[in-house]
Amino acid sequence: MLPNLTKIKGVHPGAILRREIKKQGLKSSQLAERIDEHKQTISAILNKRRAINPKLSIKLAKQFNVDEDYFMMLQASFDVKKAAELEIKKTPNINNFRKAIFWDTTIDKIDWNKNKRAVIKRILERGNENEINEIISFYGKTTIAKEVKMIRNSILPSLEKNILDYNL
Repeated sequence: MLPNLTKIKGVHPGAILRREIKKQGLKSSQLAERIDEHKQTISAILNKRRAINPKLSIKLAKQFNVDEDYFMMLQASFDVKKAAELEIKKTPNINNFRKAIFWDTTIDKIDWNKNKRAVIKRILERGNENEINEIISFYGKTTIAKEVKMIRNSILPSLEKNILDYNL
């Protein structure tokens, strides 16, 4: 019997499927044969390299005697969790910035992607070592180097110095 969805929200469907076929003493190839699916597809799902689609959700539901959308709901829950984790990574650690560096804005309202060039310029002009390292960690040297080429004018010599010092 498959677990209630609320208990396994955010888990990849392949992990649940793997546990269930093991409980039933099935091999992935046997499951594939029973539901008329390629064994490579089942293997990819079990190894979390592939997602469940609606057709497969229906096939699996019949095999495991659950609602037709059970595996789709599980997949959706996993996808949302994964997207939320990526969303968290869309901001650098703002604790590594002095409040004075972003004196003219609310730091937690900055769109770090949209304002990438302005943020990089400001940090390279006015930032300390900790702030520069945080920006490098967040954007990566390749992205910063690309953005630096687009920065036209800076009256502060610290920009050029930091570009050279940090090999950007």
